[in-house]
Amino acid sequence: MNFLIRNCQPDDVSILIDLCQKHATYEKTSFEPIGKEDKLQKALFGENPKLSCLIAEVNEKIAGYTSYTFDFSTWDAATFMYMDCLYLEEDVRGFGIGEALIEKLKQIAADKNCINIQWQTPEFNERAIKFYRRIGATGKDKVRFFLDL
Repeated sequence: MNFLIRNCQPDDVSILIDLCQKHATYEKTSFEPIGKEDKLQKALFGENPKLSCLIAEVNEKIAGYTSYTFDFSTWDAATFMYMDCLYLEEDVRGFGIGEALIEKLKQIAADKNCINIQWQTPEFNERAIKFYRRIGATGKDKVRFFLDL
């Protein structure tokens, strides 16, 4: 399967929102797309971008994405990359695209002197957990909390 990994462009955001909707459905959670396009445009391409995103294209069609930020660990006193999302359309999974996205993230994180890449996935996402373990990632059991404001 021919694919291309590239940086997200402003014209990609509407498709990115569609992928976010599919990702949320896959993770059995809700997603409200209204108002997200403008917010993501600002987060990705504004004066002070807060978010970065890579796009996976298959046959010149966007088929997946990964988004990430950089954060600082108090315990490690060092910067790390946080992979917020990684999602591929079901029909393109299993062809090495996810691994190529992770490899690109590893390059970016190393260039930024990050100590590691961190992320999370739901416990029921056994396919993703198996993939992450296969590429050498290790997990820590934690409970993620949310405090709505």
